[in-house]
Amino acid sequence: MSKNSPRILVVDDEADIVELLCYNLEKEGYRVASASDGRKAIEVAKDFLPDLIILDIMMPNLDGIEAGRMLRTIPELKNTYMLFLTARAEEYSEIAAFEVGADDYINKPIKPRALMSRINAFFRREAQKSEPDSMLEIAGLSINRQNYSVLKPDGSSVVLPKKEFELLYFLAQYPNKVFNRDELLQKIWGTDVFVVERTVDVHIRKVREKVGENYIKTLKGVGYMFTDE
Repeated sequence: MSKNSPRILVVDDEADIVELLCYNLEKEGYRVASASDGRKAIEVAKDFLPDLIILDIMMPNLDGIEAGRMLRTIPELKNTYMLFLTARAEEYSEIAAFEVGADDYINKPIKPRALMSRINAFFRREAQKSEPDSMLEIAGLSINRQNYSVLKPDGSSVVLPKKEFELLYFLAQYPNKVFNRDELLQKIWGTDVFVVERTVDVHIRKVREKVGENYIKTLKGVGYMFTDE
């Protein structure tokens, strides 16, 4: 295992699931740490600084949704992938996960090979991204792919979580072109990740709240587009 291998934190109150995931992840060459509840996860994450957190939703002390919300406030973890596990299949649980910045959502029972394939896909996409000088300037915005930040016309800067940034960056590359939810799901989340269409709406709303209401236009019944007007 290389010291440069991605770090993954596994959080679940079921010891057999933690053992299963840690075994398979280490076998794939990842560096792994674990925690048995949300509060412990926050403590471990501050020291371990994982590149990916696998987080169960139903846990004692602090559930996965609240733990995810708190983890997203830690500056060093702003670019960390977050994958939620749950035995619950309700759509509102999935939406809640994406509201706090989930990158993926997987129902139990876990299929180790499928999960490893999905995790490997995360890191493949990361490796394929453009290198640091990726800067896009449009409609008064400076969108910096190196640090996931956006400089607004008033001089203020905001740093976006990965998926919110990627959504804005993608739309801004094609100003005045409309993309439907399906297209955005495929372009931003990829074909390895299964999420509901409302996930796009949630992320668009969050981008608007942080960057400004006027940059992304909704065409009812069609989709979304970045406007440079």
